[in-house]
Amino acid sequence: MLHIGPYAIAPALILAPMAGVTDKPFRLLCKRLGAGLAVSEMTTADPKLWGTRKSRLRMDHVGEPEPVSVQIAGYDPQMLAEAARYNVALGAQIIDINMGCPAKKVCNVWSGSALMQDEALVARILSAVVRAVEVPVTLKIRTGWSRAQRNGLAIARIAQDSGIAALAVHGRTREDMYTGAAEYDTIAEIKSRLAIPVLANGDIDSPRKAREVLTRTGADGLLIGRAAQGRPWIFREIAHYLACGRELPPPAVDAVRDILLGHLENLYAFYGDIQGARIARKHVAWYCHDHHAATLRARVNASERPQEQIAAVREHLAGVAELAA
Repeated sequence: MLHIGPYAIAPALILAPMAGVTDKPFRLLCKRLGAGLAVSEMTTADPKLWGTRKSRLRMDHVGEPEPVSVQIAGYDPQMLAEAARYNVALGAQIIDINMGCPAKKVCNVWSGSALMQDEALVARILSAVVRAVEVPVTLKIRTGWSRAQRNGLAIARIAQDSGIAALAVHGRTREDMYTGAAEYDTIAEIKSRLAIPVLANGDIDSPRKAREVLTRTGADGLLIGRAAQGRPWIFREIAHYLACGRELPPPAVDAVRDILLGHLENLYAFYGDIQGARIARKHVAWYCHDHHAATLRARVNASERPQEQIAAVREHLAGVAELAA
């Protein structure tokens, strides 16, 4: 069983942090549908921004099942240490440090995967954050900054020496972004050299792929990111397959409808009607991309009224169910 500090993570399937996606409504949903842990979208280490509505919503963990894992992002060791303390005071039970995000706007301010270019700075950041809090600190990295600088193993060793409780590795360099195939052999090498838990991430989009990645890497657990968008039940599908070797049937249209409508209602309640309706658009597209949903997307995207979106989803999926009958 995967342990992160005192916390047993079962199943060892984790919702990967994704900016603009893994908000509180989505984390709660993925936990209910089988994720053993759900990591928050990254929160800024800059204290000047903590009072903004965006930051307050990202730091809201009231009612979340334990353990609560919060990802922080920044470049300054002391600022990140203070951010860790601040989030622990708000309920974080695990602090995750982002050194994996490849987004240009993050790397341009020397955060995310850009930090992998400076191993000495990585060591200072990890040591400062680990010393700052009494909760477990985890780290997410890539295999390197570029194909010519695959230093994931060196960063992993620094992480272990600094007291990091678990390491997640996305199997691509920052240069690769999300293109090409994930480097599972690199993750396997990192896992073979460390004593702390290592989690594999990248292209895990089915139960069979999950088992393949675990076998190839020897990882202690898996991070699921993009494959959970519009398919939050993937966690229970993978857990079932790993436990008994049989695949669950795909959810029926009415089950998808109920999950999606519940998700939308939680978005409206959490963000308010207008912002919730805007955020709902991408989720509707993800849930319904296999259901000939161009007309539905157009209707949902044109509306900022929750009841109009709900009605459009109900009408569309009723038609899909009728065709499938």
